[in-house]
Amino acid sequence: MDETAKTAGGQEIRQLTDQELEEILKKSEGKTDFPPVSFDEFTPPSYDEWVDACCALLKGRPFDKVMYTRTYEGITFSPIYTWKTGPDAQEKILPRNEYPGMGNFLRGQTACGYEKHPWGIAQVCDETLPADSNELLKHEIDRGSTVYHVRVDSATLDGVDVTDAEKPGDTGVSLTTLEDMHTLLSGLDLAHIPFMMYAGVSPLALLALTAAAVRAQGGDIRALEGVIGANPLAELAAHGRNRMPLEKSYEEMAACIRWTRKHAPELRTVMVSSDVFSLGGAQAVQETAYTFGMAVEYIREMQKRGLSIHDIARSLYFGFNIGANFYIEIARLRAARVVWAQIMEAFGADEEDRAMKIHARPAFFTKTIFDAGVNMLRNTTEAFSAVVGGVDTYENSPYDDTVRKGDEFSRRIARNLQIMLQEEFGMLRPIDPAGGSWAIEALTKEMAEKIWKEFQCIEGMGGMTKALMEGYPQKEIARVLAERFRNLDLRRDSAVGNNMYPNMAEELIRPRPEDTEALRKQLAEGMQAYRKDQDMTERVSALHELRQAKEDGLVDSAVRAFSAGATLGEVSEITGTGEGSLSVEAIAPHRWTERYEALRFDTEAYKEKTGQNVEVFLANMGRIPQHKARADFSTSFLQVGEFNVHLNEGFQDDETMSGIDKCAKAAAEFPYDAAVICSTDATYPDIVPELAPKLKKALPEGAVLFLAGAAPKELEEIYRAAGVDEFISVRANCYEILRMLQKKKGMIE
Repeated sequence: MDETAKTAGGQEIRQLTDQELEEILKKSEGKTDFPPVSFDEFTPPSYDEWVDACCALLKGRPFDKVMYTRTYEGITFSPIYTWKTGPDAQEKILPRNEYPGMGNFLRGQTACGYEKHPWGIAQVCDETLPADSNELLKHEIDRGSTVYHVRVDSATLDGVDVTDAEKPGDTGVSLTTLEDMHTLLSGLDLAHIPFMMYAGVSPLALLALTAAAVRAQGGDIRALEGVIGANPLAELAAHGRNRMPLEKSYEEMAACIRWTRKHAPELRTVMVSSDVFSLGGAQAVQETAYTFGMAVEYIREMQKRGLSIHDIARSLYFGFNIGANFYIEIARLRAARVVWAQIMEAFGADEEDRAMKIHARPAFFTKTIFDAGVNMLRNTTEAFSAVVGGVDTYENSPYDDTVRKGDEFSRRIARNLQIMLQEEFGMLRPIDPAGGSWAIEALTKEMAEKIWKEFQCIEGMGGMTKALMEGYPQKEIARVLAERFRNLDLRRDSAVGNNMYPNMAEELIRPRPEDTEALRKQLAEGMQAYRKDQDMTERVSALHELRQAKEDGLVDSAVRAFSAGATLGEVSEITGTGEGSLSVEAIAPHRWTERYEALRFDTEAYKEKTGQNVEVFLANMGRIPQHKARADFSTSFLQVGEFNVHLNEGFQDDETMSGIDKCAKAAAEFPYDAAVICSTDATYPDIVPELAPKLKKALPEGAVLFLAGAAPKELEEIYRAAGVDEFISVRANCYEILRMLQKKKGMIE
């Protein structure tokens, strides 16, 4: 029996069976002669029409101010990027004939992107003891890393033996003898896995120590791939003075390039890293241009010493810190390749030598101590920017490295992010995945122009050394740093968990301090035991030979000295004799939230010492919808200082008492340090003139009275005359207000 249904008019109709429906579908499958459909009646909207539509939604707020965003690089983000229409049409600049691995390398370093050579997962290993770092290196490779990446401690970078080290292991592994390096490298597959190690002002000592250890283990030095690289100008900028003259650094740099080209052609010895600029607060244009300034100075110094541009190019490895602005960082990496290719072309380099080798890491500048778990999210976006931008190797820092060396959990999360990008998210497949994006292409072009201009500024001063002597990079970076701090103070920039959205229930990550003296003793005993069996005569002879060595025999002589039992300090004393006479203003390291962290630490210290805190009363007026928005904003604002904010559901009139009197009475029941009147702009003219004097009378002497919101100019003086001291709004300086409350409380002087 057929099923029937009724229409709205009550007429019964027969529903088709499944078989009948299948027959109808079969007949329609082969039908293709549908009549053409014209869309001529629909007119595509113009750019101006779109702007008008936006303005209608903005409800009177100015389009030009609201919809455009200016970055620290001096670039203005447009609200929309198009192909042919509007002021930011990209038709003319799209790279129509650019291919990866060719020309200016806009679209990538190699022709096949990551398909044949995935970016290297270079998780840093920084345990103090060589044996522990060796174990960690193997562990990282077993768990998915593809590069051996070693970070040494400050003493090793400075060429100081562990017995004289101020704090062994402060930043990484402590190395003094060939035995230490042997232990560090024991069992590593250096013939197939690249090796990375930053060497400070000169690569000589660590290069020779590595070569001596590889030879002692029967390994093939020619198989070494990666970088053991120095960056003397960066060390000068970071410390204001180097432990050896620049001329000496350049001599050793040249010697190491010659040696590696002959004995280890896949090993690079110049690590042009931007760390010092990034840590100082530099924006992406400055960081890139100043890094190029250092690299060009190295090229010129190496050419003076007879090296070819080919050999120099094959010895350079660049390092960049990836910041928080996702689109800027992608564009910066793409633009950097273009600018560098242009620079190398000017030096007469062949096309293959114009490509950059780029290592990257998330910017330490953007990482926080409070709400440190958010660093995982920051690292994620920064890593994604780097991969999309086309790096060769990447080091994803543990989220807790603002407090301590990473543990098993933080290292695993950092490593697995890269593995997931490669194996789960498909990031090995596309070449230049951002290519063709109207926004990215526009930003790339603008970034390239700005990088080139700032680089030319350095060149116009006579190069990076002279620019540092004049203080130009220092001044420009300090200017940007001050702007960053101010934007955090005014909360134009948001640092989650720090100047915005603080977690009042947070338990801070605790440091794991190492027993420095115990480590020094253990390492010193190992050094003494190693040297006990060494032939003193042979060691003295090898050191004498090193002292007499010319440039072409410098590395080999250093290798023989280490093999004969010489220490890092002994070799460095000979090769790096004489503190550099050049002195410049140092670029101090910072993190963008350091001032807010200091503020909160001051509150915590005071609480621990006195059991007291800044107590804030919320004078919430009226029903919850009337005060909630302002109360929530004020609470978040004041909790940034970790102050106690006393909440309530609001004060309203009733038959017994007015809401204003109820509020004043409540304020008098506790020794509050501050109070915030919270309501609406429409109600303030009626409330504030009466409430403010009563609150000032009810509060202890010296208590601060705030009004939540920015008062119109014609009302501000009226409110201040009534007793309002300051205003809490989106225009208020959060940092200064919190510091003022701390001073009044006696937390700080």
